[in-house]
Amino acid sequence: MNSNLQRELNRRIEHALHAQVDGEPAAIVVPSSRPDFGDYQANGVMAAAKQARTNPRQLANDVVDSLDIDDLASSVEVAGPGFLNIRLRDDVLGERIANSPLIEKDPTPLRVVIDYSSPNLAKEMHVGHLRSTVIGDAVSRCLELIGHTVIRQNHIGDWGTAFGRLIAYLDDLDDPSAMAAELADIERLYVHASQRFESDAAFADRARSKVIELQSKEPRAMSRWEHVMALAREHMSDIYARLDIALKPGDIRGESAYNDDLAPLIEELENHEGLVSESEGALCIFMPQFKTKAGDTQPMLIRKSDGGYLYHTTDLAALKYRTETLHADRVMYFTDARQILHFEMLFAAARLGKLVNENTSLEHHHFGKILGGDGKPFKTRAGDNILLRDLIDEAIERSTQTIETKNPDLDADRRADVIDAVAIGAVKYADLSKNRLHDYTFDWDEMLAFDGNTAPYLQYAYARISGIFEKGEVNPTDCKVPPVLNTAVEHQLAVHLLRFQEVIEQVATDAKPHYLCAYLYELTVRFMRFYEQCPILSETGSTKDGRLTLCARTGATLKTGLATLGIRVLTTM
Repeated sequence: MNSNLQRELNRRIEHALHAQVDGEPAAIVVPSSRPDFGDYQANGVMAAAKQARTNPRQLANDVVDSLDIDDLASSVEVAGPGFLNIRLRDDVLGERIANSPLIEKDPTPLRVVIDYSSPNLAKEMHVGHLRSTVIGDAVSRCLELIGHTVIRQNHIGDWGTAFGRLIAYLDDLDDPSAMAAELADIERLYVHASQRFESDAAFADRARSKVIELQSKEPRAMSRWEHVMALAREHMSDIYARLDIALKPGDIRGESAYNDDLAPLIEELENHEGLVSESEGALCIFMPQFKTKAGDTQPMLIRKSDGGYLYHTTDLAALKYRTETLHADRVMYFTDARQILHFEMLFAAARLGKLVNENTSLEHHHFGKILGGDGKPFKTRAGDNILLRDLIDEAIERSTQTIETKNPDLDADRRADVIDAVAIGAVKYADLSKNRLHDYTFDWDEMLAFDGNTAPYLQYAYARISGIFEKGEVNPTDCKVPPVLNTAVEHQLAVHLLRFQEVIEQVATDAKPHYLCAYLYELTVRFMRFYEQCPILSETGSTKDGRLTLCARTGATLKTGLATLGIRVLTTM
């Protein structure tokens, strides 16, 4: 049984289409935008007819006549100039709802390395880290759901000039108690060191020299660095725990992990004739496809004139490690759109230097900005970055007000759990439900609403489904009677439920979680129509049992789908 109905329909229609015309034109089967016309629509016949220089409607009729699809579809009709409208059989849908697995594993699983979150630990995590963290986490969970081996890599910024600032600042503190006070509040340490760096040229020079000491592993500098890093990692882990992010300490492999690999990497690249050039004492890779605004070839620096290394160098070493040691078939990066050029140059240089396998997929999945209500990047009123811990605290505060208003009778323990799940779910879903390529406006009222395309709306739907089974004293795992689908709303709900596999596969391919959010929202809308129009517990016999099966499948799909987004469901709200 193929759980991906769209793929199965494509396969069958293409088989019939290829029998009629030369070449291998695509059937282009998509979900129908008009359920009254059908469940799926095939749009590829017209393009095939144009290529074959034949009448598209006649070709469409010929395809229908030769189509082997009676075991799946109750009707296939030609519409307009050559569209095919496909309506699925109710008995097939009912049987699959009752007995098919929620998700089938990919028969050819890949090893996928995913680089996400990756904050610079020389400063506290802020709202700018949110998108990479939640989008990368959702895509990781999605790939795991369909059977791929996912290797998370948290490529934290734990090296470089910013850490030179912190070490130089701590070195200037003679008083042990003053040093202890700075280390007790790492955000204050970041601020003080940065202010000193900007205002004191001599301090800035010392900070830069500390970077060289770090790279040469000078013991005193390393001791300071390790102390700061322990505190920074603790803060980062706390943020991940509060956001329910799957990254663990074992997933950390920051810039410092590649320090010993950089000199050998440079030597390896220099062995490729003509690849590395010297320019004003620095080592560069010049690739003709990358130009400056003036039209000159833009250099990719891999070692500075003072012997220091750069992000490009570390990222090249990381790519080599991920291919040779982690054996990645696919390497995915989630960063903001400002780094597009960086990754284009990185991937091109890695292939020229043969640091990665030819068949390894290298992918940069960029995203837009989070904006405030004024259309500018989302910041505090003072113009500072909003810290993630403060954002989470405000989400909890606002969620508390919402939940206490909607359900003041919840007991204290249950209320705290609901408040947390709603708050974190709302923040994550507000981001994930937007096309990652676009900017979006952060809006507390919109994301915490219990209607519309929001996490609370989906969580409430799951709680309502749970209430049906509690009231009826039925275990949803026991619901295996195929629904009869006597009404249009039952049919439409069943069709949508069986699209789960294709949507998960689409998210895994395109790295766009908003596809899954849109699917879950539409699923909830269709379930609510079914719930309002079709009696469930008051029915009897096979009708009641079949409708409980629809409820059970919907609940399982919502729970699995939201878990894939990193969002908890609730049985009561």
